[in-house]
Amino acid sequence: MGFSPRTEALLDRAGAICSDKGARLTAIRRQVLGLILDAPQPSGAYDLLDRLRGSHDNAAPPTVYRALDWLLELGLIHKLERLSAFVGCIAHDDDAHADCEHAHAAQFLICRGCGRVIEIEDHELAHALEHAARRVGFSVGKATIEAEGQCSACATAANKETV
Repeated sequence: MGFSPRTEALLDRAGAICSDKGARLTAIRRQVLGLILDAPQPSGAYDLLDRLRGSHDNAAPPTVYRALDWLLELGLIHKLERLSAFVGCIAHDDDAHADCEHAHAAQFLICRGCGRVIEIEDHELAHALEHAARRVGFSVGKATIEAEGQCSACATAANKETV
């Protein structure tokens, strides 16, 4: 199964990240990660399983779940709890968090209209959450924020319909 050139480049980068951490991006892990990276929207585990069976007839749910757990642990993907789906996190255009072991502040904007998910990295929002938690005696270890709303394309389309 071939991936887009962009995804192949990200998979190569993921392989290098794994090597740097003393981990191995096996063929099945690479395939699952490639499916996530190539998908236009977040991918659920069973969607990944169906697509994986195109090249691995004997793929079973534990195969996918083990790969997803491993990819999550290495910080190569994020899980969107609201959607019970996964998105890739190899590199951003500016590589702002390339050296931070992927423990970056991640926030996701989820469009109710088209399902598009946009990852943002707003440090002010992350700090505000940390300060609010501290005020009540709580220490945040890791936080992923998911906000639902409407993307600009859906908003534009809705405005055209009402005019």
